[in-house]
Amino acid sequence: MSLTFEDRILLVEDRIARACERSGRSRDDVQIIAVTKYVSLDTTKAALAHCFRQLGENRWQDAQEKWEAITENTGSGTDDQPVWHFIGSLQSNKVKDVIGKFTYMHSLDRLSLAETIDKRAKQLGIVVPCFIQVNVSGEGTKQGLAPQELPLFVEQLARFKGITPIGLMTMAPYEAEPEQTRPVFKALRELRDEIQSSSEYGHTITHLSMGMSNDFDVAIEEGATWIRLGTILVGKEEE
Repeated sequence: MSLTFEDRILLVEDRIARACERSGRSRDDVQIIAVTKYVSLDTTKAALAHCFRQLGENRWQDAQEKWEAITENTGSGTDDQPVWHFIGSLQSNKVKDVIGKFTYMHSLDRLSLAETIDKRAKQLGIVVPCFIQVNVSGEGTKQGLAPQELPLFVEQLARFKGITPIGLMTMAPYEAEPEQTRPVFKALRELRDEIQSSSEYGHTITHLSMGMSNDFDVAIEEGATWIRLGTILVGKEEE
């Protein structure tokens, strides 16, 4: 028998609570992004109905229908308006479609993208909170800065007034045994701590966006403040 949405929420919350207890953290320190990229508009609305306001998408062409339908129904600035997170790799030519619609960017990984985001943000009169994506695992299939490139990159961001770096993001390799992802999450936390102690942005780079359906327990134990949950929370619908 397949699990209901309510069943999945209970299971996820139990695992979060246990991970927080093991690591001596407060449940309030961990926020869930409901990743809706593999589900329909109806399922996305169901997530909102269950009070998951933080929604994650990784491509504008997949998110557009959902964003437009939900925004039209709720209206900007209302209490039930979702907060959209762009969690995929962003091409510079798509910045105009995304900035102003998605509040948070989780994949800032190059200066050319920072420059384009900054330009668009200034046009809109906003400041975009961004996570810097770091390829901690070194996998060729993963996007992000190499860890050794991070300090200089953070320093160079100072000239972009339309951007505020608020944290670091990484994607761990998929492992059959999630415990094997721990070194990746630990390394990102240590990078965050180093940046906090050495950068003018130390007071803003506080968050860690890490952990997905397969490994979020370990990510929480290593300090994740945002976890990105798709299949385990909202399911996956075949096209």
